Amino acid sequence: MKILSNRPLLFISLLFSLLCSCQKQAKSQSDDGMNISASQVKSSITAPDFPKGMEWLNTNHPISLKDLRGKIVLLDFWTYCCINCMHVFPDLKKLEEEYPKELVIIGVHSAKFTTEQETDNIREAILRYNLTHPVVNDKNLKVWRMYNAHAWPTFVLINPNGNIIGKTTGEGIYNKIKPYIEKTIKVFDKEEKLDRSPVNFELEKTKTPESLLSFPGKVLADAKGDRLFISDSNHNRIVVTDLDGNVEYIIGSGKPGMKDGSFSMASFKQPQGLALDGDTLYVADTENHAIRKVNLQKKTVTTLVGTGKQAQQFNKRGTGTSVALNSPWGLLMKNGMLYVAMAGSHQIWKVNPKTAYAEPFAGTGQENLKDGPRDQALFAQPSGLATDGTYLYSADSEVSAIRQIGLGPNGKVNTIVGKGLFQYGDVDGTGDKVRLQHPLGVTSWKDKLLVADTYNNKIKLIDPNRRSSETWSGNGKGIYKDGPAQKASFNEPGGLSVANNTLYVADTNNNLIRTINLKPKEVGTLKLKRIQNLEMAQEASSPEKVVTLDPQTISSNGATFKVSLKVPDSYHFNDQAPNKILVSGKNISLDGQQQKEYDGADFPKSIAVKATGAYPELHLDVYAYYCENGADALCLFKTLRYKIPLKSQNNGPKTVLLTQSLPLNSN
Repeated sequence: MKILSNRPLLFISLLFSLLCSCQKQAKSQSDDGMNISASQVKSSITAPDFPKGMEWLNTNHPISLKDLRGKIVLLDFWTYCCINCMHVFPDLKKLEEEYPKELVIIGVHSAKFTTEQETDNIREAILRYNLTHPVVNDKNLKVWRMYNAHAWPTFVLINPNGNIIGKTTGEGIYNKIKPYIEKTIKVFDKEEKLDRSPVNFELEKTKTPESLLSFPGKVLADAKGDRLFISDSNHNRIVVTDLDGNVEYIIGSGKPGMKDGSFSMASFKQPQGLALDGDTLYVADTENHAIRKVNLQKKTVTTLVGTGKQAQQFNKRGTGTSVALNSPWGLLMKNGMLYVAMAGSHQIWKVNPKTAYAEPFAGTGQENLKDGPRDQALFAQPSGLATDGTYLYSADSEVSAIRQIGLGPNGKVNTIVGKGLFQYGDVDGTGDKVRLQHPLGVTSWKDKLLVADTYNNKIKLIDPNRRSSETWSGNGKGIYKDGPAQKASFNEPGGLSVANNTLYVADTNNNLIRTINLKPKEVGTLKLKRIQNLEMAQEASSPEKVVTLDPQTISSNGATFKVSLKVPDSYHFNDQAPNKILVSGKNISLDGQQQKEYDGADFPKSIAVKATGAYPELHLDVYAYYCENGADALCLFKTLRYKIPLKSQNNGPKTVLLTQSLPLNSN
């Protein structure tokens, strides 16, 4: 590829700076970009094309910018470890959805870490982040240098003539770029140079089968309660099993969102860290930028801290749902306080669960490695927490380090192993010569630490006193293999927890929970049993059939529906399965609530309903598990939604009987 001369590079730099300098202006402009001149989007500087021979993902063929003439193209220079890169994915998705015919986004994956150069690992990241645009593996930073990129993420906007409009870096790109897209559409539409023909790409997810777990990020073992909590991150839920893998129940509907309520109605978005206090589970709801509180007795989910949106200011403390957080990733409960590895702001925070007061505990918010007093120390994307009873320990992923944090009033931060943002590797030993590669998980075991050395695909044993590190399990190959600890394989393990002489590992890219017997060290795979509970939860997120019933008239003061379900002849409800009806609707109230859940197969269910607005409608989401009578019986699981339009009248009935027969098939 032709190398641009110094003069064009300087000109490009000036042009690129235009987009950065227009950030504040763009926010005040209307979305039509009227304050942007035609000359700003009609640059004459040709965008360098992609070199031949590069590996492409989310497409079945290499892409040339020449093939995209007539389209607006947005290049996203990213690397999959980078929290800032993760933060902009929602903005990219929003732009893709708003301009599906005019805009093509291309991800240029320019790796920071060695492991990130591997195409198979980038493929896993594409699946984990649900990316729906083509991605090129720029492992040798060729495209990075051609476009003079200096930071992750960097964005370059290219007009339909194949010329560069401008460049910007960092987060919050939607408001920066949208006005330029709008102006470009207007200018090139007028000249009839905009191509709105559809462009379809073969996505990696179409070639990937669904798994029981999807990129589990963290795991928490509770020996006393014989419970294992799994952050099934890409399924947006928490899976609860016993320590032998028998699935007990699911927390969360599986639909990405931020909704409080019962286990089946609540929603999360990419949950990660977990902490347990008796029968209260705390969840780092990472992409919702919130800490969620789970009552395991009442089976409800509420929001403890977080607004649901990413914090835009550093060090702004506060209480409950009024304080904004920034990608909480790891959690730890210690002495009644909840400590949070706040990956997005490069800090450790502290939350009082009783008052919901949240504040920074360690780190200034700047990204780097610096020891010293807690309020002066620097972290870089901390992602896991542990304690030995005296200190906190953080897996500080972007500096490939393990940090020690004093808990006392004058506590200090010290580095156990690790040297800086660009000093990483796979080196065992003692002191400053030790190298890790983007560790995400840490847990205390005896007087040592077990570390998920994520990008090295290993579990390391670290002695905080000696500052030593040794490979404890894993051969470094990013594949799946059980067996003796040193010969077994993991694929980017992210979370660790110990119970009953067993280490549980969230083996993220293998979509599995692995087990390591501490004596002898033997790696196995936790076999999930009673998986019908998982399958039912997966299907529950979208009922397989919607049936609209005849309208029902009710009293304007409300009515009670007596709802009964009948199974086919020679069938019976399976009382061991979680049969239930979830009740919701439009413009109705259910005893003052918007949603209610009725468990079990005992009928009729009494459901109090009152219309609160025009065109009220009652929804019954039925999850029924029923089996044929006799030995070797056929069992069915059905999910249906009944929609019932309502009419409210002063003299309407106060009781409505409703009986529905369940089908033998889904037709």
